[in-house]
Amino acid sequence: MTGFFNVSDLHAVTALVGRFPVTEAEEVPLGDALGRTLAGEVASDVDIPGFDRATMDGYAVKGADTFGASDGSPAWLRLAGTVAMGDEPAFALKQGEAAAISTGGMLPDGADAVVMVEHTDQVDGATIEVYRSVAPGHHVITRGEDFEQGRPILAAGTRVGAAEAGLLAAAGRATVAVRKKPRVGIVSTGDEVVSVDTTPTRGEIRDINTHTLSAMVTEAGGEPRALGIAGDGEGDLEPLLNEALASCDMVLISGGSSVGMRDRTLAAMEGADESEVLVHGIAISPGKPTILARIAGKPVWGLPGHVASAMVVFEVVVRPFLLAASGSAEKARPFVSARLTRNIASAQGRTDFVRTRLVPDGEGYRAEPLPGKSGLIHTMVHADGLVRIERDTEGLYRDSRVTVYLLP
Repeated sequence: MTGFFNVSDLHAVTALVGRFPVTEAEEVPLGDALGRTLAGEVASDVDIPGFDRATMDGYAVKGADTFGASDGSPAWLRLAGTVAMGDEPAFALKQGEAAAISTGGMLPDGADAVVMVEHTDQVDGATIEVYRSVAPGHHVITRGEDFEQGRPILAAGTRVGAAEAGLLAAAGRATVAVRKKPRVGIVSTGDEVVSVDTTPTRGEIRDINTHTLSAMVTEAGGEPRALGIAGDGEGDLEPLLNEALASCDMVLISGGSSVGMRDRTLAAMEGADESEVLVHGIAISPGKPTILARIAGKPVWGLPGHVASAMVVFEVVVRPFLLAASGSAEKARPFVSARLTRNIASAQGRTDFVRTRLVPDGEGYRAEPLPGKSGLIHTMVHADGLVRIERDTEGLYRDSRVTVYLLP
């Protein structure tokens, strides 16, 4: 095949996500769950917290006993005792009483608030003065206020970060059911591509794509497997493709999606067992000559050889498929609103993604489009995000407000 006769709309391509399987679940120690995707809903086995607790150092009180207290007219309260950290108080507060307490301490029965120690004076060993009134619930976290026993605390598809790890620990989850990391085989193609430890001669380039794509796979929660470089000769790509299909959940082939006599990627895909080419070109820029095939139920991508194009295609198209394979509920990158620093031209009939640098100003951000060809990696190094120009738009004007989807 020598051309792209059925270029697909971007929305039609991303709609294919559901045609590929999700990885299996596995149980891992909580310490190994960071960055992984929860395979199922998690509920707490206890109330969190399990008791009413102080959030300040001071005195546990009945809030009503402090109403009207001020510097000129303090409330006088009797000391009923001290709450030791980690102990359940052996006494209850009566009207007009207080108990010394530290942050995290358990409130004694009868107490419903904490007055900060800075707002008190101890008159003697049995009495304190309170100079600020506190309402019930002030400086207190009540039992089950964070999460109640048996209630869901994290949904399936949640990616475990630091806060989620802490919540899982609070729920007593020493091990966690997560999705296996999707294994992604990465192959670079081209007679001109040499390994990074080789000094290129005239006409040769180092294998940048394997390393940029591996990093992007890792950032998205996958497990990259670099399989090497395939030459342009007939039969050069097939062994690496077969190896990738045998050991991986997804395959990325870069450099073999351009139209031309040396393009062997499509032939290798079509020649594989249980193969179906789903996409042969996408109406986007950069990245129009992108291929997607389903081989033995697995997604196999033919990505552009130019590094910036390959990175943009991965970010915009491949990453959603990788997230879906890991069961992630994440749908889109974080974004900010900004105003363009100059006009951007665009062609109707395709969706454009413009590499953009964010420049803070007094009103938020200015979006500065980065000029540069798709083979120049510095445009991605300096880019903070991508501006999307829809296919029915001829361009954007300076000072237009745009959405900038942030890159990691």
